Amino acid sequence: MKEQITQLICAALQDLGEEMNLPGLAGATPDTSLFGAKSLLDSMALVSLIADLEDRLAREFGRDLVLADERAMSQVRSPFRSVDSLATHIEARLRESSGS
Repeated sequence: MKEQITQLICAALQDLGEEMNLPGLAGATPDTSLFGAKSLLDSMALVSLIADLEDRLAREFGRDLVLADERAMSQVRSPFRSVDSLATHIEARLRESSGS
């Protein structure tokens, strides 16, 4: 499941890169930074990515998730720091919502 989520995030980043003229996002990998000094995203682009991902996840998995909720924002290590950390966060949320 995590690989499928990672591919979904990378596709969203590629689309966002095309939309915002950020060609560096086209080759997103699990190590791609989403937040912080090494990221190509500013805060508004990150918000756009999160909103897009919530829509894509609803279509792909049939579940509505809020990714930037209080629980995510209060973690010591942000789940938004990289593609991999976000994929791990999303996978955990999907498992919780399915009761697995």
